[in-house]
Amino acid sequence: MNDAALSDKDAKNSSLDSGDAGRKTGGSVAEAFWAFLKLGLTSFGGPIAHLGYFRDELVVRRKWLDETAYADLVALCQFLPGPASSQVGFSLGVLRGNGLLGGLAAWFAFTMPSALILFAFAMGAAAFTGPLAEGFLHGLKLVAVAVVAQAVWSMTRTLTPDRARAGIALAAVAIVVSFAGSFAQIAAIALGACAGLWLCRGDVAPVSGHLNFPVTRLGGSVALALFAALLLLPPVVIAATGSHGLALFDAFYRSGALVFGGGHVVLPLLQAQVVTPGWVSSEAFLAGYGLAQAVPGPLFTFAAYLGAVMASPPNGLAGATIALVALLLPGMLLVYGMLPFWDATRTRPAAQAAMRGTNAAVVGILGAALYNPVWTSAVMTPRDFALALGGFLLLTVWKLPPWIVVVLLAAAGTLLRAV
Repeated sequence: MNDAALSDKDAKNSSLDSGDAGRKTGGSVAEAFWAFLKLGLTSFGGPIAHLGYFRDELVVRRKWLDETAYADLVALCQFLPGPASSQVGFSLGVLRGNGLLGGLAAWFAFTMPSALILFAFAMGAAAFTGPLAEGFLHGLKLVAVAVVAQAVWSMTRTLTPDRARAGIALAAVAIVVSFAGSFAQIAAIALGACAGLWLCRGDVAPVSGHLNFPVTRLGGSVALALFAALLLLPPVVIAATGSHGLALFDAFYRSGALVFGGGHVVLPLLQAQVVTPGWVSSEAFLAGYGLAQAVPGPLFTFAAYLGAVMASPPNGLAGATIALVALLLPGMLLVYGMLPFWDATRTRPAAQAAMRGTNAAVVGILGAALYNPVWTSAVMTPRDFALALGGFLLLTVWKLPPWIVVVLLAAAGTLLRAV
């Protein structure tokens, strides 16, 4: 049976092909919400750890789907731009909640706990003054150095394992440091994809499993069209109206649409969008990013903090809401749109080669961000270097959870200012 012959009823039940994915029936929106609220309150450790929590809770314990289907879903979300753990959670909500409402319930429950913590911190930051407060915030900036260095170290080992991809990463560094701003980062990603098509056509990665989600091809197409419209139209409207609220939405949406390779990669994209134009100070940016390592749930909730501390309206609650939704929306639209088409796309050698090049470019972009603004804004003295190096070793050698490193370095920064 070909696609044209699918009836509406068949399309609703079709997967990326006709596989079952081990899907268990009988779920509900409420079940998706409560399961992900528990995960949103307890999932520390970043996106890779989140995927482990999801597997333990939803595959092993609750048996929402089988191992093969879960691995296939993770592969889809890692292929697309956006926060992989949030996209996996949203997709599992779609599966268990029987459609879009289930996905939205899972997204809200998983995201809101950390978003509220970071929003509260943003609202109290203005009153948090004095030498001890400065030491605490400086300790958070040193946390950012350690965490980003760990991300660069880990991603270099996995995403640039050969000369071709290492060369793409170095070229991305050169582009970003030579041409400041978000355009340079977009160019580096695009050139990485093109270079991947040329240099990274190795063996086709094996694929297995099938996904069976209640998403029609029409629904997927609408989501993809909406993703493209929100990426292309806001700059035109902003040029005509000068709306700062829409400019805020566009800055965060564009960052979310270009994040390949995990939550830490959003750091340089957001820095170019909000620090470079003066919307948020570099000090406030890095302090919030450091604190974001200590809260459960997705790192992308850092957007709630940034929206709240904007120098000009919309800020506060309105700014936090706009920034958070805008940063996460493109990833959700993309994964919802791709669910009915993933099997046909993932087996193509050209798609796999382009993604290898894109991921290598992402390593270069994050490496450039490790130097500026992260290192240049936080490491001012030999003592700062020692603390940042200690945090890096605690993460990479002793394998401590990030929230413990946050507590230790924030306390160290506070104590050093007190003596």
